[in-house]
Amino acid sequence: MAVKVGINGFGRIGRQVLKIIRDQYPSELEVVAFNDIGDTKTMAHLLKYDSNYGRFDGTVEVADDGLVI
Repeated sequence: MAVKVGINGFGRIGRQVLKIIRDQYPSELEVVAFNDIGDTKTMAHLLKYDSNYGRFDGTVEVADDGLVI
């Protein structure tokens, strides 16, 4: 059973933490929430198209109450 975690802030570091958890610890950790002051469309775009780290290889969808990754 994975430990459920939340990410406080979805800036450059928060997005990289999400990617690391997804890629390296998929069975140990599960991101269930994150917060940020930005809107969900902008957060989805920044996650998908990072100018420093490249494109996100997963799917990112904007839902009514957040993002589905």
